[in-house]
Amino acid sequence: MNDFVFHSPTEFIFGRGVEVQAGERIARCGGRRVLIVCGGGSARRSGLLDRVVKALDDAGLAHALLEGVRPNPTDDKVREGIRLGRAEGTDWLLAVGGGSVIDTAKAVAAGIRYAGDFWDFFDGSATVTEALPIGVVLTIPAAGSEGSGNSVITKTATCQKLSLRTPYVLRPKFALLNPELTLTLPAWQTACGITDMLAHIMERYFTNTPATVVTDHVSEGLMQAIVEEARRVTLNPQDYDARANLMWAGTLAHNGLCGTGCEEDWASHFMEHEVSAFYDVSHGAGLAVIFPAWLQWMAVHHATKVAQWAERVWGVSPAATPQATAEEGVRRFRAFLASIGMPLTLRELGIEHPDINRLADSLHRNKGEFVGNYVRLTRKDTEEIYRLAQ
Repeated sequence: MNDFVFHSPTEFIFGRGVEVQAGERIARCGGRRVLIVCGGGSARRSGLLDRVVKALDDAGLAHALLEGVRPNPTDDKVREGIRLGRAEGTDWLLAVGGGSVIDTAKAVAAGIRYAGDFWDFFDGSATVTEALPIGVVLTIPAAGSEGSGNSVITKTATCQKLSLRTPYVLRPKFALLNPELTLTLPAWQTACGITDMLAHIMERYFTNTPATVVTDHVSEGLMQAIVEEARRVTLNPQDYDARANLMWAGTLAHNGLCGTGCEEDWASHFMEHEVSAFYDVSHGAGLAVIFPAWLQWMAVHHATKVAQWAERVWGVSPAATPQATAEEGVRRFRAFLASIGMPLTLRELGIEHPDINRLADSLHRNKGEFVGNYVRLTRKDTEEIYRLAQ
């Protein structure tokens, strides 16, 4: 096991109706002028936005609103938020939504305090050293952004979808998690979220670091729980307990717990970011295509941990070789994804003729000669994986 620091300072308030605490919690932390960030209208239509606004009013907080954050959030909305926040004298950000909304709020929180272009943080030419504080009302369990310091934004002019990782500065101060807000999520969004949760765990689980027994079992237990609750919620979307367990699992999948002591991988996420940057597909659906292709390639080239995952998460009996065990695990994983309505190929994702050269060019331009750590993938390797995903 590697040495590590596990830092998870976010206060999680979990349960029915907790969104009405938003105002008092910001006021308690000294906030006075809040920029609410939300998505395409579901928070307004459901009445959630009205409840949040009332909570801020009751706490005596001034507020402005940045609406219209889209899936695969883009730099133009971040720039709009920075302009609005500066004009309003904002001293707190409140994200009301899922990962795209939270990621946008984080980028705005960093950008308001920065004299240059906020994209400097994403392309690595500057480091976030200060940011406005952030609170979250979570509506879509998936990205885990409510408990992490990460943000992913797409720059539309260059089709670059890049991630920013800040272990300290951009972690939300609090996250209000009400599973009731997820009861009406469409099956597609639910399934995309489930896939994203599993992927966040697997990016950390597939490691060459030895002696990570505790972290392995934490990750395996979470993956088993997600699969179990996914099956329950597919049968009954109104199952509160299943929704609650999935909501909490999504947070634990990405707050750093599952990576303690491990060298992490993240190749599948980086490869999917290129797909969603160029073809604007749902991130979870893209992962449902890319991650099994990555696993299929690994079953041939480095089966050890994939075979362990197959046995412990999917109940595969050890076969004659680790490769055979691993391949059966990949088959069961794909069957599970299909059972919750996820696509399994780029074609099923609606990409009939993927430009693999373009995807690989952009991937290695953004991430360098090698991608990932479980196997350090070359350009030739990533092209093979993209082809396996067709």
